[in-house]
This record gives sequence, C-alpha cells and structure tokens, in this order.
Amino acid sequence: MARPNTPAHGERCAAPLSPPPLTVLVAPSGFKESLSVDETIQHIIRGGKRALPDATFLSIPMVDGGEGFTDALVEATAGNKIPVPVTGPLGEPVNAAFGFLGGTERRIAVLEMAAAAGLSLVPRTHRDPTVTTSYGVGELIKAALDAGAEEIIIGCGDSGINDGGAGMAQALGVRLLDADGCDIGTGGAELLRLAHIDLAGRDPRIVSVPIEAAVNWYNVLLGPKGVARVFGPQKGATPAMVDLLERALQNYADRIFDATGLEIGTAPGSGASGGLGTGISALLGGTLRPRYQVVLRYLDVDAKLDLADFVITAEGRLDEQTPRGKAPSEVARRASRRGTPTICLAGSVNAFADAVLDHGMTAFMSIADGPASLEACIEDAGRLLERTAEHAMRTFAAGLATGLKRGATPDLAPAAADGVRPTAMAELGAG
Repeated sequence: MARPNTPAHGERCAAPLSPPPLTVLVAPSGFKESLSVDETIQHIIRGGKRALPDATFLSIPMVDGGEGFTDALVEATAGNKIPVPVTGPLGEPVNAAFGFLGGTERRIAVLEMAAAAGLSLVPRTHRDPTVTTSYGVGELIKAALDAGAEEIIIGCGDSGINDGGAGMAQALGVRLLDADGCDIGTGGAELLRLAHIDLAGRDPRIVSVPIEAAVNWYNVLLGPKGVARVFGPQKGATPAMVDLLERALQNYADRIFDATGLEIGTAPGSGASGGLGTGISALLGGTLRPRYQVVLRYLDVDAKLDLADFVITAEGRLDEQTPRGKAPSEVARRASRRGTPTICLAGSVNAFADAVLDHGMTAFMSIADGPASLEACIEDAGRLLERTAEHAMRTFAAGLATGLKRGATPDLAPAAADGVRPTAMAELGAG
C-alpha cells in the first residue's frame, strides 16, 4: 500500500515546475596557472547548459589586468596583436605580445605585464621574488613605442616579481646606481644596494607618449599591507625574504623621493604587480587607474548586466583580498544595484571569504569536491568547474521553481520604472 501523498507503484511523479527562459551572464576572471578567462567561461557555460538548456548565456571576460588583458581588449575593439620576444622574469627569453586597439583615431597600444613577468612564467621550483625581474615589461613598452604607439595601456596583475618595476625602468634607460656609481643588477634584493637614480638616459619618448596602467587601487608598496608582506609569500618568499624585500623596497622609495620628490610608499596602486605601479608612476610618469575604470571602457559590462536574470562569476581563490578590487566583487557590486543575484565559483575558499557577502555577492561555492593537492585541483579544474556551475544553476532553478509553486508569476521582460529590469529571483522571493 502506498504511503499517503506519494505516487503508487507505476505512477509518474509530477514534473517540477520549470522556470521561464532565463538570461545568464557569465563574467569570471581566470584561474591563475590553470584556466584562462576564456576557458573559464567555456566550462561554466557548458555546465550551466546541462542544468538550463533553454537559457541564454551571455559572457564577459572580466580581465583584471593580468593574463588575458591584452586579448580581451584587442578582441573587443577588433584590433591586432604583435608578437615580441622579451626577457622573462628569470632572465631567459620568453615569447610575449602587445596589441593595438581597433576603432581609435590614435594608435593605442595595450599590453599586460604578466606576458613578460607573470607568475606562470616562473616554475614552482624556482620561485624567489628576490631575483625575478620586470625587465621584459620595459622591453614590451619599448617595442610598442618602436611600432608607433601614441598611447600605451598596461594591465597589471598575475605578477611573478617584487622589484617595484625597477627592471622595467632599467630596460627603458633609467640607471639604478650603487654607492660606487655602478649599475645594480636586477631583482628585488638588488634594491638594497640602490644609492642613486639617474633619469637622464630614459627613453625620451616616455615624456610624450601617455602611459596608463590598470591597477588594483588597494595595493600599496610598503607597510603591513605592502606588496612584499601580502603577496610575497604567494610568489615563493620565505619570512626572511619578505623582510629583505620590505627593506629593499623602502630603500627604493627613499631613492625615488631623492630623484623625483614623490612620496610613493603608500600611494594607491603603488604596490600593483609586485610594485610595478611604483615604477610606472614614479619613473615613467604614467598614470595609475583602478583597473575597472580602464577595462569597462572597452567591455560592455553594464549593458549585459541589464539583460541578466542571474550572474555567475569566478576566480581561483576567494579570500579577504577579493573585495579589494578583484573581478568577482566588482561584478557582484554592479549586479546588486540591479537586484540581480550573483554566485561566485572559486578554486579555493578561505576562512575570510564571507567578506564578499557584504559587497553584493549572493553566495559562493568552492569547486573542490574533497581533500586534494593543489596540483591535482589545477589539473582537474575544468571538470570541477563545469560540475559546480551545473550545480549552481540547478540550485538557482530550484529557487525559481519554489516561487512558481507558491503562485508567483514572473515577468522577465518588462523594465522597471527606473529602466532596470527586475530579476526573476527578486520577483519570486526564491530560496
């Protein structure tokens, strides 16, 4: 005998109510050393379509200045890329590239520092930010100047260096001298020997060609929240190396003040990309801007957010740094203004990740399915991300179905009085 309120043997269970067709915006950054931003988008959409095959999926590569920055801006403007061999962070040749934006009256070059000095270019067995150099970034800038650039945009992110942009400046003719008047070497530790900065030999084109850097505005060069203490360990620095780098960068900042009169140590963005922001601002006369002020000029983020009922973003690690200028929080803040829910999928989630919930994020999930080594997670990141994206979309659909069962009637098409379309989640009160 069948239990009350359950179908008898042979009867079909009632199908759950299906949500109306949805528009899902996929707006992630990449997974460092694992998935590019484009690969991340592809895996999320593939998993999402298994859960909601009738949904419309839009996408935006939320490049944050790191890997993929050049490609995203070049593709968005129908520009072109130019390959350039440069010096890598360990001094060996690497293949990099810069691009020219399309559709502009002036020749605007775009490059990412990660192409010449990124962490992915430093094998795990050789990670030592006291010796890695940004010299190749200067070579990329020089190549763009040689190709006729009238403006240069530099993306800062995913760095494998901690030299304050000193190597970049050296490649462009700035001389960093020791007490005997000899050039110091490359790498962060060499800045302890710096006694004088000579700008006389700097490439003269630097003065006439505007340089703009897309940086994390919260990163500063020195102090407890300075680049050596916050990011040095991620690049392989031991506690002793961190202390050495802090002292070296302090000396660097002091010598910059002697040469330029600039107090750079705690300036916003000065710590971007291992302190590259300092070199760009103080030694090249460039302008630092919060990275999404730069990125959003070329990517139609707000237009696509206006169409979305639900947003999925992602990054490799969700932690206390995420609300401080990283892609998931920027997406969530913009989505929350429209009442649009946002879920973040992350490779790892630390104990401080809850902070993102105060910055517009609706929820977050780790893609890890149990204890595993970092290497194993990196290798399997695509499959894990697809599966978690599917689960996230099924959870969202379940919330909508709950609202439908309660009798709510979503209207996803009309715009609200202020021009922002209400989302299905907000209307149905799901979950």
